[in-house]
Amino acid sequence: MLKITNFIVIISLLIVPLSPVLAVEFNPNYVLSDEDLTDYNSMSLEDIQKFLERKGSYLANYITEDTDGIMKTAAEIIHRVANTWVISPKFILALIQKEQSLVEDPSPTQKQLDWAAGYAVCDSCTTQDEQIQRWRGFAKQIRSSAMQYREGYLVDLAEYGVTSAGYGPGKIIEIDDQIVIPYNNATAANYTYTPHIHGNQSLWNIWQRWFTQLYPNGSLLQAAGEPGIWLIQYGQKRPFHSMAALLSRYDLGKVIPVSKTDLDRYEDGKAIKFPEYSLLRSPRGTVFLLDGDKRRGIDSWDTFKTIGFNPDEIIDVEWSDINLYGEGEMITLETVYPQGALLQDNTTGGVYWIQDGKKYPIWSREIMATRFGNWFIQQVSPQELEQYETMPPVGFKDGELLKMVGNPSVYVVSEGVLRPIPSADVFEGMGYRWENIIETTEKALSLHEIGEALYILSGDVETAGN
Repeated sequence: MLKITNFIVIISLLIVPLSPVLAVEFNPNYVLSDEDLTDYNSMSLEDIQKFLERKGSYLANYITEDTDGIMKTAAEIIHRVANTWVISPKFILALIQKEQSLVEDPSPTQKQLDWAAGYAVCDSCTTQDEQIQRWRGFAKQIRSSAMQYREGYLVDLAEYGVTSAGYGPGKIIEIDDQIVIPYNNATAANYTYTPHIHGNQSLWNIWQRWFTQLYPNGSLLQAAGEPGIWLIQYGQKRPFHSMAALLSRYDLGKVIPVSKTDLDRYEDGKAIKFPEYSLLRSPRGTVFLLDGDKRRGIDSWDTFKTIGFNPDEIIDVEWSDINLYGEGEMITLETVYPQGALLQDNTTGGVYWIQDGKKYPIWSREIMATRFGNWFIQQVSPQELEQYETMPPVGFKDGELLKMVGNPSVYVVSEGVLRPIPSADVFEGMGYRWENIIETTEKALSLHEIGEALYILSGDVETAGN
């Protein structure tokens, strides 16, 4: 359990994939998102330098002449080019790794450095050809490749819908005897630069390994520019099919904006179609109460009426809807509070969550507020509470951001465990909002054990994962 002395002092936060890398297959139609290609603010100069240092890269200490004649570090050249041509520095790093293994090769040759981005080196020519020598040199390669994407491919796509090679979103093309239909501008541009499946798969693999983030259980994600909101649960993304289904479970203010690439990292899970505690009627006529991911059959109409369910709230559904939920415990006349209730001891003031004849203590106002919102609290006598079996206290939901009053350490709850977030850069890089941090008591935090720290898969930070 949590001990105050073990709190890691962190007002800066850090994020890590909290599960093994998911088995995601390469889709030739979708190499990278448009944002992945053009987010020039994705890394600062310091981020780029730290990234190279963490990789043990030769480029971390490489100094060469920039195109303006001034000697600069590799990081300075990459940062300048990214900002000048509005191309992501992450993409530039992935490109030179794909072309020449420059980021991870501890001792690259001069040839690798001179043709860093593979710019102007076509399938039918060599690096010795006289006509391409004007593009030789690390800085020239970085600048020319970025300029090609920004002023060549992206301009053509904006004006004509295709690149000079005829590649564009929704256009059928043939690459290495395989039909490819680029999903977006970035994919069309990458096939124009490298007209091979394997080369683009290599770029995708590098991106997955370096920059694709995995989020903790309980995270609510929304891809930039898309309407859907998804719940991350055990390596899958589960779509909400209605705002009511979302709001009955989560706070809309805790949705995290992410790239489509990050979202596509996850396999699709079962949809969340109905609000919590909905009443669903199967084609056979059985009425079920939804309780989490379980459906609980109501054994008779007498039970339905005695417990106080409202017939007007019954939703008629198909078997496909019913089968989204596992089989839960049957609701009978003996079932006490199947939907749950908040009862307060009118002597001590203690509040309990009561469900199915069991009582779960609630140790803090913060737990009660985040889990039960505006639920009505019923005053009862100690004698009434004594009839219910005592269970472990209620903890915080997955996805909540927590800190103890008077202590700067910040955690995210995942699978019931507190995962430290060790830096502000990580916290913000994950898309978390400072206003969503919940301050609570040491006693409430002690309900959760401390797990491994989180890390963020961005250029600036890579710390120990699972």
